[in-house]
Parts: sequence; structure tokens; C-alpha cells
Amino acid sequence: MSAVDEHRYGIQDLEKFALALFSAAGLEPDKAEAVATYLVRADLMGHSTHGLALAGWYLDKIEKGVIRKSGAVDVVSDRPAAVAWRGKRLPGAWLTAQAVKLASERSREVGTCTVAIADSGHIGALAAYLVDATSQGLLVQVASSSPSGSQVAPFGGTRGVYTPDPVAYGIPTPDEPILIDISASITTNNMAQRLIREGRRYPAKWLMEADGTPTDDPDALNRGGTLLPTGGLDHGQKGYGMALWVEALTQGLAGYGRADAPEGTNAAVTVQVWDPAAFGGRAAFLRQTGWLADACRRNPPRPGIGRVRLPGEAATASMRDAAERGVVLHPGIVDGLARRASGLAISLPIPLRP
Repeated sequence: MSAVDEHRYGIQDLEKFALALFSAAGLEPDKAEAVATYLVRADLMGHSTHGLALAGWYLDKIEKGVIRKSGAVDVVSDRPAAVAWRGKRLPGAWLTAQAVKLASERSREVGTCTVAIADSGHIGALAAYLVDATSQGLLVQVASSSPSGSQVAPFGGTRGVYTPDPVAYGIPTPDEPILIDISASITTNNMAQRLIREGRRYPAKWLMEADGTPTDDPDALNRGGTLLPTGGLDHGQKGYGMALWVEALTQGLAGYGRADAPEGTNAAVTVQVWDPAAFGGRAAFLRQTGWLADACRRNPPRPGIGRVRLPGEAATASMRDAAERGVVLHPGIVDGLARRASGLAISLPIPLRP
């Protein structure tokens, strides 16, 4: 048995395990199912820092009441193409999945729909929600920020103001969808925490110490340091500009955020969905995205690169591989949940044999 195969698990086994964990922790059935589904899907896609690696942290937040176990959203406003919810710290996976579902349905009626969610629980990997819309031939965007976090300094500054502020885009094509998941900072808090636990450093200076000195030491965050914006010291104004947009798109549209100084871990989320049929037509849309995808794939690669890939190709391939051979989990994830599972009388998933 190889080192990799030791950490492969059946998809349904992981989903059943995660569902049991969150159900035992007290989440309502639909909310437990959503959290289990989207955490495992993140692992399916290869986003190992935002999959079951978050399960223990989520369980802590549920136990402490930071993530609420039950309830419904407060509807702040509801127009055909514009909706605002107060999430009341309900599980972010459930809130985001419900927003994608509603926005998809409304987009088929009126062409496009935006759902802004204030005071949500953590939502995990944004890319995990995209395929819910792209599988229907819909164009989708998911953006998120955390009003209670401040690990990224504005370009030229040294004190954290905002979070990595990720945005994900799902673009249907005649073949596999293009799945883009990027953030306004070079790296993420979750990756920094993993490297700290494992005693490793970044491959380049992607952070700053509190005095503004660039560093590759993730522990700088515990010394008052910050994550560098996308573009780094050379072109960090690009990530800075992106973050300002995401903050306005999420907290601004939702009407609740940093200006309210919220305590505890929370998120602001905005979901937008477009139905190409309501614009230039679905066939015309796919003709354009298909041409672009083909042009990128056929582009002559630079030295050292086998071929030009599209964003999301690795995630799609990872999902296919997981369906055939099982899910590869980062070492230590299941072992790290052993104590919690035992306390809840839940059996750990058994690795697949190669």
C-alpha cells in the first residue's frame, strides 16, 4: 500500500462520516447534510485546507455557539433579481447552497439574480458551490469576506484591515466548466495555520512582519504580521483593489460588516447567477466560451510547461479520480478527528485498499 493510497477514502464513506459528526453535534438535518456535502466536495476538488480539515474547527464553533445549530434566515429584502438575508450565524455551507439554488431559479425567470448574505457562518471552499449552477448551464459568481477578520493590510500599509476576500467564478463551456477560485491575498489563513502546525515555511515571502518586512514564516501572523495582497510588493495594488470590491460586494450589499464591529467568526457572502438564455442566447454563449477555452488549451506552452490548462481542470480531474479510486485526504485529517468521533460514538471511515 502506497503512502498516497493509505489516505484514500470512499466518497460516500466520508459524507456519511461527516454527516454523522455534524448531526451528533446538533445541526439540523438539512444543515448537517450541507456542511458534510460541501466539505467533502472541497476535498474531492483538491482544496484540502478547506475540506474535512475544517471539521474539527467547525465542531468547536458549533459547541461554543459561534455557528448556530438551527433556524431560518431573516429576509431583509426580496425583489425578483435582488435578495438580502441576515444569516444569523447559521452554517455557511447551508446558507450559500440555498443562495445558489434560489439565484439559479430566479435567473431562469428574470435573467439574473443576486443574493447577499450578512452574518453567515464560515462557508469553506467557494469553488465547491460553482458546479451546482454550471451543471445547469448557468454563469455564477460567489464572493466572501469575513468582517471579524483582518489579516491582510492595504497595499502600502502594515496593519491588517481585511481578509483574503476570495471570489469564485463558474463558466459553462461546451465541455467541462471553467472553475476559477482566487483571493485578494497571495495565500490564505488556513494554509498559514497548516504550515505552522507542520513546522514548515512558505516557498517565497508571501507575508509581512508587523514592521512591513517581507517573510516566508507563516508564524508572522501570530506576531502581528499580515498576508501580502495578490501581486505582492510589486503589484499588490491589484489584490488591494480586488479586496475593496469584494468587501463592498459582500458586506456593503448585505448591509452589515466591519462598520458594525461584529464579534466572533462570521462571513458575508454574495452569490450572483446569470442565465445566458436571457442575454445573447445559450448557444451563442457556449460558442464564445468554447472558442476561448480551445484557444487557451491550444496556446503554445512556454519552456518547462507541458500544456496550457484552464482553471478548474485539476479540480475536475480530481473529482473524476475520486469517483473512481477514492478521495485523497491530507495526512492527519482523519486521525485529528478521532477523539471527537470517539466522544460522539462515531466510527472513523476506513481507508480503501489500493
